[in-house]
Amino acid sequence: MRATDKRSARGKAGAKKRGGRSGASLYQEITDRIIAELERGTVPWVKPWGRAKADLGLPKNAATGRFYSGINILILWGAVIEHGYPSQNWLTFRQALSLGGNVMKGERGTTIVHADRFIPKDEKERAKADGDEPQAVPYLKRFTVFNVAQCDRVPEHLYAAAEPLRERETIPQAEALIRSSGGDFRIGGERAFYTLTGDYIQVPPQPAFFQQIDYYRTCFHELGHWTGHPTRLARDLSGSFGSKTYAREELVAEIAAAFVCSTLGIEPTVRHADYIGSWLAKWGARHLASNQQQPVM
Repeated sequence: MRATDKRSARGKAGAKKRGGRSGASLYQEITDRIIAELERGTVPWVKPWGRAKADLGLPKNAATGRFYSGINILILWGAVIEHGYPSQNWLTFRQALSLGGNVMKGERGTTIVHADRFIPKDEKERAKADGDEPQAVPYLKRFTVFNVAQCDRVPEHLYAAAEPLRERETIPQAEALIRSSGGDFRIGGERAFYTLTGDYIQVPPQPAFFQQIDYYRTCFHELGHWTGHPTRLARDLSGSFGSKTYAREELVAEIAAAFVCSTLGIEPTVRHADYIGSWLAKWGARHLASNQQQPVM
């Protein structure tokens, strides 16, 4: 994937033209970017870190310390993988300057998005006249960030990579998250699954896994399904095996597990590339964009 903006560090020509695109076209652009990676057999939310040099973790704004969220995680992970950046830290052009540094000449930034809502003036007036609550309109705004590896003379600590997680069988922060989720986890048997009718998760005992770290990856995948219950996020969990609905829900759980694992310092895994290919064939890649109603952040 070429997840980069056409602007260089030397100028911002064309910003008005890009900023003027409709929200719908921006949704399509971001969707196409992710789909292009999938179709090439690359999975941007998993770390094939043989190609990338950065340690595990979520991408972060180096100036504010805030972690990026939603689709921006996938975009920035993809850029780290593509360019081999050694850090998950990012800055805007102005932030690099404010820290006493600069973006190196000729470097190209990565376009990410900010999602928000606003109430148009005419909607406020309509609501006031009708005695209704005004309806907010969702929108996406694009902006450009640079990896700290593309910057010069920023504070030294911003280049530092996170400490890798020590090898161990039990990971306290993962155990704590599982407990605090409130999910009904039942340990035993030879299968891992979430059942909607009983609203519980079943996973084999941790020692049964060839690599015990896979126990946590499996727990978070099933916990991703658990969030779809009608009393929580109310997703459609009715799909039978092999259906479009089933395939889509499996992908939701895969991405959820990847986000959680990376946050906890656990290297995420995903099912094989043929699984992703089958999802694309069943669900229809372009169908994703046509059904997107509002930004997901």
